[in-house]
Amino acid sequence: MNKNKQNDGVAHLKHEFIIPVETNHEKQAPVETNHEKQTPVETNHEKQAPVPTSVEGDSSTVEPPTKKQKLEDSVTVVSRLGAKYSVSSGSTKRPRLVKAPKSSKLCRSVWCLRVGEDGDGKCTFPKCDFLHDIPGFMQSKPEDIGPKCHIYQTYGMCHHGFTCRFGVDHIEGLGNIVNEDLWAKFKNNPPVSNILKKEVQHRLRRRKYDFTKAVQIHRKVQSDMAKVVASDQNRTVEGVQEKQNKSLDGKQERTLPEEKSCDGIEKNGDCGKNNVENGSQICTENSVCKDHENGSGRDDVEEGSRTCEIDNEKLQHTGSSFLGPTSEEDIIKPTARERKKLEWRGKTYLAPLTTLGNLPFRRICKSYGADITCGEMALASCLLQGSPSEWALVKRHSSEDCFGIQVCGSSAETMIKCAQLLNENTEVDFVDINMGCPIDLIYKKGGGSALMRRHGCVEHMVRGMTGVLDKPLTLKMRTAVYHDARVAHTLIKKAKLWDVSMITLHGRSREQRYLKLADWNYINECAAVADPLPLFGNGDILSFEDYNYHMEHTKVSGIMIGRGALIKPWIFKEIKEQRHWDISSSERFDMLKEYVNCGLEHWGSDSEAIEKTRRFLLEWLSFLHRYIPVGLLEQTQKINQRPPTYHGRDDLETMMASRSVNDWIKISEMLLGPTPSDFLFMPKHKANAY
Repeated sequence: MNKNKQNDGVAHLKHEFIIPVETNHEKQAPVETNHEKQTPVETNHEKQAPVPTSVEGDSSTVEPPTKKQKLEDSVTVVSRLGAKYSVSSGSTKRPRLVKAPKSSKLCRSVWCLRVGEDGDGKCTFPKCDFLHDIPGFMQSKPEDIGPKCHIYQTYGMCHHGFTCRFGVDHIEGLGNIVNEDLWAKFKNNPPVSNILKKEVQHRLRRRKYDFTKAVQIHRKVQSDMAKVVASDQNRTVEGVQEKQNKSLDGKQERTLPEEKSCDGIEKNGDCGKNNVENGSQICTENSVCKDHENGSGRDDVEEGSRTCEIDNEKLQHTGSSFLGPTSEEDIIKPTARERKKLEWRGKTYLAPLTTLGNLPFRRICKSYGADITCGEMALASCLLQGSPSEWALVKRHSSEDCFGIQVCGSSAETMIKCAQLLNENTEVDFVDINMGCPIDLIYKKGGGSALMRRHGCVEHMVRGMTGVLDKPLTLKMRTAVYHDARVAHTLIKKAKLWDVSMITLHGRSREQRYLKLADWNYINECAAVADPLPLFGNGDILSFEDYNYHMEHTKVSGIMIGRGALIKPWIFKEIKEQRHWDISSSERFDMLKEYVNCGLEHWGSDSEAIEKTRRFLLEWLSFLHRYIPVGLLEQTQKINQRPPTYHGRDDLETMMASRSVNDWIKISEMLLGPTPSDFLFMPKHKANAY
């Protein structure tokens, strides 16, 4: 086959691995979620539509699903135990499972009782609804999944004690065994940081946290921006009045230009003396000529100071006035020299991925060589409320040596307060503002990609957040809201004046989502506009060849990798070693084992945590199955290429390539034991684009 064949959206595999089309048509059946295969579906219609069923034991021959017709009413899904879950027909909403009642759960106060320790009096709540009967709980507890507890073997103590589904390794009688020597290494040095303290959470919920600094910065930026608007309006009015006076007098008066250059001196360029009038900086003709004759200028100013051109624009933008050699703004907030600096250029950056970019997944990518990691998008308003689920998104593992937190919000004041909160209570290397989230719920509230249309709000947000942060602030944006009205280059030009440390540009608009390939030509144009500010490109990187091509043919400082890392996390290893890695199915299964172990550490090893780990694993498998082994390909796989129906080199490789949810569940059962009888799963990220 011609290796130079154009990218036609189909991956080119070796013929011996492709299943013939005739065989495929004979066995073809639509792909379904697991509840479609195992349970009946009830609707409010008189005539019930037939439910498609897959072919048992031959999921590898199943073609991608066709788009289903939307129904008018809701659909009731019935589980294997008869429990009913209402799911809106035609939507991607997944069924929500009801948690077990408190009376069936063991109280946390007696979880980790050691051997010989008495549990009486441990619980300090007089009206506690949880279970305190340890022998009764142990009798009703499900059978253990395995003989070895990863948490106990790694840290010397399992915090989930009697509730651990691997408890046979550390439960002795009515007590838990602790390896004191191993536990002493981690007792005062936990591997995970950025855990919200209880006292801080109480102050946030009672609205007693001190945000005085954030409020002052917010008001100052608001005042400065109002002065700029008023100054612009006054200049406009004065200009109109001046033209009217000239037309009445019939005289053309000569006016002194605001900016004038001498021979060899660039307009608005390096000049020595600056006269400050009405909050703006004007270089007069005499001062320019005198400095030019004496050979003096701003080149003699101390190293690290900004040029006159940037200072002029910043002063006109903020309305700040000088008090001696520095501005009032520099007295209040850390300057670029005082703020921590990061070296961005040439680094590989794992994108912040909603749902899938959790801490266990980031640990996997770090083990393969990712340089920079960032937490999942966290909502600023929820962080300010002390939400435990939102604060779980900002946790950091000790292996993440360069870690950032991405926050999303629509209010400048809320974002500034959130920046202060994170600056005072987390260990983080940088903070990122989400300006690219396409989700309707976020967009309609003015956050995410909606900020691409709210330049004034973004400026207020950025200037305020840099005022309270002593860490770099970065922006992640798309090209625009609509693909035919790109605005990223305009916003980037403005952001150069706002003390932003780095910008990441995803080469698609909100409207496009993932329907078309990323526009790297536009990313290159924006990188030229951003220079010398570092700009990272993002979109459609699935191999080290893609990475090398865009690093060589564009002016980007680095590349962020998102879906490519979900499909093959070892892409970072391939980039470092500059080679294609034909990873075997057993090596990929070992990677899944490591992910599960990291998940047990992060979410826990009790029954509810096991199912949470399983669900996140299944979400990842909904992307991971798209990978085609290198040994099966005739040419390098592109991210938008769908494979024909094929079989792998062994049974496990074939199962990992399956598009059936039921096969993904089988893989999870190989790692986490059998699923509960009422278990349901529907992939969260369902899209027509590949």
